[in-house]
Amino acid sequence: MASKLLLVVVFILDLIAFSLAVAAEQRRSSARVATDANFNYCVYESDIATGLGVGSFLFLMASQLLIMAATRCLCCGRALRPSRSRVWAIVLFITCWVTFFIAEVCLLAASVRNAYHTKYRTYLSQHPPSCETLRKGVFGAGAAFVVFTGILSEMFYVSYSKTGDGFLPQSRDTGIRMGSI
Repeated sequence: MASKLLLVVVFILDLIAFSLAVAAEQRRSSARVATDANFNYCVYESDIATGLGVGSFLFLMASQLLIMAATRCLCCGRALRPSRSRVWAIVLFITCWVTFFIAEVCLLAASVRNAYHTKYRTYLSQHPPSCETLRKGVFGAGAAFVVFTGILSEMFYVSYSKTGDGFLPQSRDTGIRMGSI
């Protein structure tokens, strides 16, 4: 039977990760061109989105590690009884890891790119500098994959716990015994 406490804790961690990713999308850096004496340069606003993105990254990682520790990563432990639940557990395990990887890449890449600020200046007579910022929607994509990962990981845990009810026995009894002669 699946642990309700574990499911609630994982849900809360995923909810926090999702909230931080959405907040990072709303607070991503923006820039404007400023003029000072003979130079044009970029002025960036606060860099809070980078911290929010990294926080979301860490909460999602904690959630995934908690599920994988509870299920022993599906590969470390006793063999599971062949059943429909085992098939679903394997399929959900693979898709859970794929969506987790995509979410983590989106969040980490967005955090790194959001933290990047151009440091060069141009003369007033030249073209204004390119104030590069993070493209809109990268943290949002990470947030979407956080939701997918949360749903799939919890479904994986429930399917895994259904297969765990009947482990394969260590020795099988055939029912026919040979007595000593």
